[in-house]
Amino acid sequence: MTARIIDGKTIAQEVRAEWKARADKLKARGITPGLAVIIVGENPASKVYVANKLKACAELWLHSEHI
Repeated sequence: MTARIIDGKTIAQEVRAEWKARADKLKARGITPGLAVIIVGENPASKVYVANKLKACAELWLHSEHI
């Protein structure tokens, strides 16, 4: 098998575009898609991860809740 370099930013853009289209279809049917996150503890890496997920939701106009 040959090694292949992948472009993570390009893949992320493609995935977000796909999810945006899916979310728009749901919104057209009156369904509000979203993400709820429950974080336990004070792990700094977890906080960064959750912050990035909430930011992604905001960019896609998805509902999000951080508990």
